Amino acid sequence: MSEVSAWFRQKISRRGLLWGGLAAAGGSAIAGTAAGQSVHSGHGAASAAGAAPPPAHLAAHGSMITVGDVDNERNGFDPSRIVTDWETGSVSTLPDGRILRTFEIEAVDKEIEIAPGIMFPAWTYNGRVPGPALRATEGEHLRMVFRNSGSHPHSMHFHGIHAARMDGVPGAGLIDPGEEFVYEFDARPFGCHLYHCHALPLKRHIHKGMYGLFVIDPDPARHPELADVARSRLLGTPENAEWQEFAMVMNGFDTNFDNGNEVYAVNTVAHAYMKRPIRIVRNRPVRIYLANVVEFDPINSFHLHANFFDYFEQGTTLTPTLRTVDLITQVQAQRGILEFTYKDHETGLYMFHPHQSEFTELGWTGMFDVVEAVA
Repeated sequence: MSEVSAWFRQKISRRGLLWGGLAAAGGSAIAGTAAGQSVHSGHGAASAAGAAPPPAHLAAHGSMITVGDVDNERNGFDPSRIVTDWETGSVSTLPDGRILRTFEIEAVDKEIEIAPGIMFPAWTYNGRVPGPALRATEGEHLRMVFRNSGSHPHSMHFHGIHAARMDGVPGAGLIDPGEEFVYEFDARPFGCHLYHCHALPLKRHIHKGMYGLFVIDPDPARHPELADVARSRLLGTPENAEWQEFAMVMNGFDTNFDNGNEVYAVNTVAHAYMKRPIRIVRNRPVRIYLANVVEFDPINSFHLHANFFDYFEQGTTLTPTLRTVDLITQVQAQRGILEFTYKDHETGLYMFHPHQSEFTELGWTGMFDVVEAVA
């Protein structure tokens, strides 16, 4: 028996771990057998006897889709909502007339479901992975009230410009369980940034879920030469309201802690945007704030089907870094802004995914549902 067990352990691949685990967890399995679903002829593999095949868009990659639904209520977050959920904190005025924007963030240990039946022991900011997508405006004074309710020392390191004592690294100060610290600094530079825990071992604290987007919108008054573009990025303006904006954090999960990921996703839940595509109005422009936090893999990517986009590396410019591309790559902590439109397209489902096939098959792929108008 021990020889058989040893052989079995050697034969388990990353893909086998994921799909085998899904099959064992509450009856969940690889997709292609969901009852009551239809399929477009010519797409997808044959389904199990007596079971209806999946919809065409779920069969598009040979039915390599998880079956069943993650319990979003138990998780405390829903990928369909966090993709458009910006945390803007509370606003007050400083004696010098500047805006003070305050965020409250709590570290919490929490088990989350990353694919149907697959649980992960996460360390979270505000009970979700990724943490809240913080959004402020260039020049504001920021106050980040951080409370550690977790079981390990944690911190918050913000990608931006600030004093050493606000850097959230060992030496500048880690926050022990039960303690609190207030990070304060001015919001600069504008762009698409990141925050994460910087406690050691760094790869474990980041991988277990302690990260999130940190977006600083440009102040149009500071950029008169491109004020219209700056206003289009400034949350709350009429120009910004014309855009459809999405927060996307590419992440992965090492479910057996062997320093290799078994599940990949954007915004944590495998295949979330395949099962519930992101709705897009055809004639309104799209802006994605994209960051890569995948640990244990050197590179990630984003590929848009049937379309091209402009890319703003780090989001710190108001003119594109790259124009008219359909694929960009990011190492860990790299991020940027993608802008595109479907105004010249027919309505329908359009895929997006990384161009690492393994990542796609293990959960990181989705669809945009392009419509004429939202009902």
